[in-house]
Amino acid sequence: MSTPAPRVPLSRERVLRAALELSDRSGVSSLSMREIARTLGVGVMSLYNHVANKDDVLSGITDLVASEFALPSGSDWKLALRNSAISAHDALLRHPWACTTMSSGMTTLGPERLAFYDALIGTLRKAGFSPGMARQGFLALDGHILGFTQQEAALPQDLGDRADLTRSFLHSLPTDAHPYMHEMVSDLLASGQYEFPYDFVLDLILDGLERALGV
Repeated sequence: MSTPAPRVPLSRERVLRAALELSDRSGVSSLSMREIARTLGVGVMSLYNHVANKDDVLSGITDLVASEFALPSGSDWKLALRNSAISAHDALLRHPWACTTMSSGMTTLGPERLAFYDALIGTLRKAGFSPGMARQGFLALDGHILGFTQQEAALPQDLGDRADLTRSFLHSLPTDAHPYMHEMVSDLLASGQYEFPYDFVLDLILDGLERALGV
């Protein structure tokens, strides 16, 4: 007679991991305490021994996403910030709903996200930026990471679908009324470069910060 596998005890980590997987699969708007409990095979009320409410869950899973952001490291401050910003971008594309929870004020700042923000600011300060300039640099980077990624995440992730969407938009665009827009979209179709230029804009920000540091 085989011995049944021991039941894994419920914990905050298990609750949040289940909620993270559900959000990745179906979107955070459909997340519910009942669905989390069903996924874990427990009663709804047992969840409240580990999380306070749905807002607590949202804050917790958002911080789990932030734990995937690489902290800046190394002596080259531009490269360190660039690598961190790209890491955050990649993580947010894996969990696109987190752009909204991070930028909308619907979650509290957890320890992982605070550590990431503090490391960005600290890198700028150690590079020689004043507190005021470090603040401006941090806001520029944070705005780019969240805002740009949110726009990208809203588009189809398949590049073929993006091409179809672009082609449809071009056909609906009046050539005479908007000639430069028409030219740009036509060039996009001809080039086939449907990836968002996240790295390009990031480098513009970092180059601008480097110029500001040299003033």
